[in-house]
Amino acid sequence: MKNFNLDREIARLILLQRIELLSPFQRKIRKFFGRFFFTNIFSKYFINSKNIGKKYFEEMEKEFNLLSDYIDFKKKNFLSIGSGMCGLELLINYKFDQNFFSIIEKNYVSKKIYYGWDKDNLEAYNSLTKLNFFLQSNGMNKNSYKIYDFDKNNFPIDKFDYIISLYSLDYHYDFNIYRDYLKKIFHESTILIFDTIRPDYFLKLFNYVKVIRSEQKNIHSSKRIICKGLRF
Repeated sequence: MKNFNLDREIARLILLQRIELLSPFQRKIRKFFGRFFFTNIFSKYFINSKNIGKKYFEEMEKEFNLLSDYIDFKKKNFLSIGSGMCGLELLINYKFDQNFFSIIEKNYVSKKIYYGWDKDNLEAYNSLTKLNFFLQSNGMNKNSYKIYDFDKNNFPIDKFDYIISLYSLDYHYDFNIYRDYLKKIFHESTILIFDTIRPDYFLKLFNYVKVIRSEQKNIHSSKRIICKGLRF
């Protein structure tokens, strides 16, 4: 696998989920005309699906290579929270196809891109139908994953080996949304990986906290952390 197969609508969703994939021209359009115009008009018609598929693959490969230094992907039970189009999960599946992925995502597209924590947790840029199509069209067996709609409140109750939530848990959404849920699905060796703007806060919530990457951005300066051992 060297690229992702995707259609125009999937490319649009990926671009809204991962704004770091914007070209310099697209950044100018978004800045000049505003986020509402970019989300609802420009991103629907003026995008290059092939180019976005290539960029997205390259970004997910970087994510995979970073995590490979810290975790073992073989024969594990994964939970993905807010992973967008799950490009990382596709790469894990491509290289280690004996894993199972439970995926919690939202199923609508907000009218405008927001940053930070929306107080009502209404922000989303996804389609579960498109997500399902994207996974299968890029080689993931339908028996290797299950998708859960966040707003139907039917989260999987299982003990997970790895919980991955890049740029979602405690980045766009407050960690406490999932706090009680995490108590139910952690076992003694569960590893939680996510991005946060307040890494020190989690020193009191977990026995082990390790920063594995720091990001300096204009909107959010964040750190990716690995946590083990619940203390709450």
